Amino acid sequence: MLSYQHGYHAGGPADIHKHFALAGVLSLLTRKPRPITYMESHAGRGVYNLGGEQARKTGEWKAGIGKAERRDHPFWTAIDATRARYGATAYPGSPAVARALLRPQDRMVLMELHPTENAELREAMAGEVVEIHKRDGCEGLLALSPPDPRRGLVLIDPSYERKDDYDEIGDFAVKLAQKWPQAAIMIWYPILKAARHERLARALSSASPLRHEVRFPPHGGREGGMTGSGLLILNAPFGSEKVMA
Repeated sequence: MLSYQHGYHAGGPADIHKHFALAGVLSLLTRKPRPITYMESHAGRGVYNLGGEQARKTGEWKAGIGKAERRDHPFWTAIDATRARYGATAYPGSPAVARALLRPQDRMVLMELHPTENAELREAMAGEVVEIHKRDGCEGLLALSPPDPRRGLVLIDPSYERKDDYDEIGDFAVKLAQKWPQAAIMIWYPILKAARHERLARALSSASPLRHEVRFPPHGGREGGMTGSGLLILNAPFGSEKVMA
């Protein structure tokens, strides 16, 4: 949806879950020298300022990256690289996490339809070897798949502002897996009281995805707010269960 801007939620508990998992799976896929293609359906602006107006308005990052304990994990490589380039209050969105961990032989393709977010993404990724498209993420990924290199990872991370998103993302992921069977497909979803994410899980159950969820108190105690974060990984690379644990 064109109204959604992730800056209000950057660095929160759901981001920590998603980005630790993303960094871990990328580390598995880049252990061998063969190149990979990394794609995103909803890239956002790439880098966020936790000292900026949006992040200060919600303060969600304080319960996420503000409480995360540093340890030996590739996610912290992405944090260090992002802050070295953009400043001490910078937080990497998934494109910056991936950019910090991908190698020169790897390919990176990002979709972002929101005009403001797309412009910010292009500025954040200036000077990097990355393909940025201003188009619908699902349409774009299907149109460009299978890419070269064939081995790769896709992150599907919509806003889920519409109830239909859960069904549409499920249908899309099935089509993408059929068109690009060499890809690991990571789908993030929010856990809400209405439990609509179960529709998404059922739609993908035949693919036997790896499923991982974390729970946390809703920010500010909001009734009906997000109470957890979930991931479904189709074609999960060997070692993903250990990464998620």
